[in-house]
Amino acid sequence: MTITHGFELLREHDLAEADSTARLYRHVRTGAELLSLINDDENKAFGIVFRTPPPDSTGVAHILEHSVFCGSRKYPLKKPLIELARGSLATFLNAITSPDRTSYPVASQNLQDFYNLIDVYLDAVFYPVLSRDTFEQEGWHYEVEERDAPFLYNGVVFNEMKGAFSSPEIVLDSWSAKLLTPDTVYSHDSGGDPKSIPDLTYAALKDFHRRYYHPSNARVFFYGDDDPAERLRLLDGWLAPFDRVAVESAIVLQPRFVEPRRSQHTYVAPADNGAPAKSFVQANWLLGEIDVAETYIGLIILENVLAGTPASPLYRALIDSRLGEAWAGSGLTVEFRQAVFSAGLRGVDAANVDKVEPLILDVLGALAAEGIDRSMVEASVNTIEFRRRENNTGSFPRGLQLMRRAVGAWLYAIPSRGSPSPRRSPPSRRASPQANAISKASSSNISWRIPIAPRLSCDRIRSRRRARPPRNAAGSMPFAPA
Repeated sequence: MTITHGFELLREHDLAEADSTARLYRHVRTGAELLSLINDDENKAFGIVFRTPPPDSTGVAHILEHSVFCGSRKYPLKKPLIELARGSLATFLNAITSPDRTSYPVASQNLQDFYNLIDVYLDAVFYPVLSRDTFEQEGWHYEVEERDAPFLYNGVVFNEMKGAFSSPEIVLDSWSAKLLTPDTVYSHDSGGDPKSIPDLTYAALKDFHRRYYHPSNARVFFYGDDDPAERLRLLDGWLAPFDRVAVESAIVLQPRFVEPRRSQHTYVAPADNGAPAKSFVQANWLLGEIDVAETYIGLIILENVLAGTPASPLYRALIDSRLGEAWAGSGLTVEFRQAVFSAGLRGVDAANVDKVEPLILDVLGALAAEGIDRSMVEASVNTIEFRRRENNTGSFPRGLQLMRRAVGAWLYAIPSRGSPSPRRSPPSRRASPQANAISKASSSNISWRIPIAPRLSCDRIRSRRRARPPRNAAGSMPFAPA
């Protein structure tokens, strides 16, 4: 085994579609993994990702993501990230809290600036100050406006999540996740539920950092035209002081339900001149873990067939039904341990709420029984292929997009699968104070298959259900106005 700057090479591949050579390393001392993409792109990218399964909805992962950039051992500034934004040549500078991970990505076209940014980021994640003042500022604290006034909660993340939870779409997604994956970390809100954030303690924040912000729990990513050997030397300097430890951060799978579940919850919406109450209705399917690349691509194609265009059968049926005002649901989500498909309507009158789920099931059932027109499937294949070949990321650094596509499967130790763009509609402003939102979640072992022959011919889509419950077995989620 050849060791280079503390790293052993596990695999090396040429990635023609990304014009890159990919090398996967493991740091011998700590077990940290490094994915190094070598190419001629001057917009260099770096990222470090930790698996951070939230134990509850106090927002500990989100508050920690903010707090590490409030001073570190080497950079004891109050807001080093703001100082970097003012003086750096970075093309991307941020940190991201996801339901099961926290990512720290950065990109720059200037080599010295790139190395400086990496230095600041690694010092922040491994050696943050994490003072009590930082916890209270970024998380939560009490405030009182007048001597005899009641105490109020305040804090950067607390206020951010109050704003987020004012969106009915976000609240609907939160309740859908709780209903669909009640036994996993996805049932918690990693960003923090404003009702739960004040339950977080300073000691819990520091313990969360100690448990998960360790090289043994890290995935590191490099991309661009910088020196590949310097990447290893630089990173070993940061990792070498640590020893390998066992980090309990695995993401467990949600067991299948015996039958679909249904639930309702409320959301608060502004008054709109006495307009009648409107509802959200969303059907959600837990598709399971995707551990085969062909299944992953097949699901992306199928989503495009079903709802990718105004002419797609499921999208058209829901819109043409006039049961609601617009599409609801994020479509196919494959970025996490188990894939999810969501579809529905928003702006649904109370009298039509119970009509949406049967319509969705009727459309899917008819497509499964009668098949989908071959030309629609081939059009979707061509669309997906064009998007992949073009790889147009706009102003977003291409290297960080490749990191985003790889990191999910990398974290779960399953084949790389990519990352489609989810369908999302803009927030509705037409809901009334009495608005009612309903989300229906089902994990009834439903899978859909598109058999595609070598010449891209396709057979009918067929439905496979190990146990098909009666339609009225699905439960409902009351999601009515508070």
